Amino acid sequence: MDSHTVFTQSISLKELGIENAKVRYQLSADELHAITLQSGQGVENSTGALAINTGEFTGRSPQDRYIVKDSITGDQVWWGNVNISFEPDAFERLYNKVTQYLSNKEVFVRDSYVCSDANYRLNVRVVTETAWSNLFCYNMFLRPEESELTNFTPEWTVVCAPGFMADPAVDGTRQSNFAILDFTKKIALIGGTGYTGEMKKGIFSALNFILPVFKNTLPMHCSANVGEKGDTAIFFGLSGTGKTTLSADPQRKLIGDDEHGWTAENTVFNFEGGCYAKVINLTEEHEPDIFRAIKKGALLENVVFKPGTNEVDYDDVSITQNTRVSYPITHIDNIQPGSIGHNPKNIFFLTADSFGILPPISKLTPGQAAYYFISGYTAKVAGTEAGVTEPQPNFSACFGAPFMPLHPTRYAEMLTKKMEEANVTVWLINTGWTGGPYGTGSRMKLKYTRAMITAALNGELDNVAFKNHKVFGIAQPETCPNVPNEILDPRNTWEDPELYDKKAVELAQKFKANFAKFEEFANAEILAGAPIIE
Repeated sequence: MDSHTVFTQSISLKELGIENAKVRYQLSADELHAITLQSGQGVENSTGALAINTGEFTGRSPQDRYIVKDSITGDQVWWGNVNISFEPDAFERLYNKVTQYLSNKEVFVRDSYVCSDANYRLNVRVVTETAWSNLFCYNMFLRPEESELTNFTPEWTVVCAPGFMADPAVDGTRQSNFAILDFTKKIALIGGTGYTGEMKKGIFSALNFILPVFKNTLPMHCSANVGEKGDTAIFFGLSGTGKTTLSADPQRKLIGDDEHGWTAENTVFNFEGGCYAKVINLTEEHEPDIFRAIKKGALLENVVFKPGTNEVDYDDVSITQNTRVSYPITHIDNIQPGSIGHNPKNIFFLTADSFGILPPISKLTPGQAAYYFISGYTAKVAGTEAGVTEPQPNFSACFGAPFMPLHPTRYAEMLTKKMEEANVTVWLINTGWTGGPYGTGSRMKLKYTRAMITAALNGELDNVAFKNHKVFGIAQPETCPNVPNEILDPRNTWEDPELYDKKAVELAQKFKANFAKFEEFANAEILAGAPIIE
């Protein structure tokens, strides 16, 4: 759909409880851009993109994310610190307060959908208080044709009111901001925060419940691309591990960079219609696709301009380190038509191991794959936070714990089954340190990581010799095209191999301690994937 298209249709929001609002329906990207400039809520940067400030919140607020506990979610959701329960009556009262707040105001409404596979399509209506919030949803959700809007019926509704502040003493929230999912009413209610990612991750969280429970489809926090022979590759990884960089391959077409589903028909589809990328330290040399996508239609968040100019200083983190840009996926050149892939053949778990212990590439058994998927491991680098003098492990179940309503083993068992049915090979890729931990060793060279992934994708590791890691039990190739043999075994790269052995056991113990909370839910095959500590 063209960003210049102007729709003349009008709708009423009375069914949602929003009365006498001035509804701005289905405005084009250009119109939303212009309104934001006219209202003084944004400025245009030197490449034509719109730059806005999201206010107090420049990132998600996980402690203020709730799910209504009802007959649908009660026995299914893994309740706790990640999935915090909210009472239905309290939601009803708070929702009514938000809709009353939006009544008699100008609001921006967008009909869109998620899930690029038509068999799984979910129609979403978005009601936002600001034009730039609506532009974000234009960029990130899928865009229906005008002919589809006449009889458009939303299945879910997102209501986003950054200017509404909850009263915790009355409304049952922790503080004034909140993001709440109600699976009975099919509403994502967001207030008190202008951070646009709450809308994206709200619908992602809803799909992470809907798809496995009702559609026999595995939702994944991953990037994905397709090779010339039609083979799909999937890349899981937490922030800083190279998920976006490594899936952007000139020899392969991008399906998407963040959220996907893997169906019973063995297809992989993008949930979204855009990309939401970090821009901290962004350069054209290192991230050309993202850099060039920042043009008219893109929405920059919380960036700072160079003095006296409208040129973004991507190194300036004075507002936040979580500077972001959203843009339609069509801003990227090398994309897969329809955002659907078939025939998944390789899965890559990316980790930036700053302990320097894990091999740069290793092959996992199905049990190990489930174990590492549930663990979702990477490591924080010493010096990145006050008081951090040693590398710190960072575990996030399923490489996306904050967005997973079900118990992680539910997703892991689905992944294991799909891997076995599709005969998929799973690889663990360490994009972190070699030759020692952070401060002693060095970061694995990107050219070597790319060469390892290319070799795996091309089947060039199918017939090489492997040996199992003594502690982690994962299979390390002894040779790999275009990669020095000596770096394939991390123990060989340390000056003191005995110190490596000691640190490997310490890291394995951290894995075991983290996994303890999952053990009672995991089957024997998954438990057998754990590190071996004698």
